[in-house]
Amino acid sequence: MNKPYDLEERTFLFAKECRFYVQKLHKTTSNIEDSKQLVRSSGSIGANYIEANEKLSDKDLVFRLKIARKEAKESIYWIRLLHELNPEHKETSESLLYEVEELRKILSAIITKINSNI
Repeated sequence: MNKPYDLEERTFLFAKECRFYVQKLHKTTSNIEDSKQLVRSSGSIGANYIEANEKLSDKDLVFRLKIARKEAKESIYWIRLLHELNPEHKETSESLLYEVEELRKILSAIITKINSNI
């Protein structure tokens, strides 16, 4: 996945790639339910980041960024579950895990920097 510097675009591409991934999975009960959770959490990363950019205050900015980071952590959980149960899609899930971990680290760094300036 090509990684743009624009974090809004990068989170959008991540959510899109998650949707492509779940479309390829077998339609088992667990895959369907876990996929729904992944779709929600992966989309929430970008949605909350966009809301953070429309902050009302520095406190609001940090709050939204923390929610985005929480959603990234949740996405890691769902991708790991799907990864374990769908080894035939290992390459895709590993790529998604790498990207969401990068997003989590970026969000953590932004939060740390803002908190040190408040």
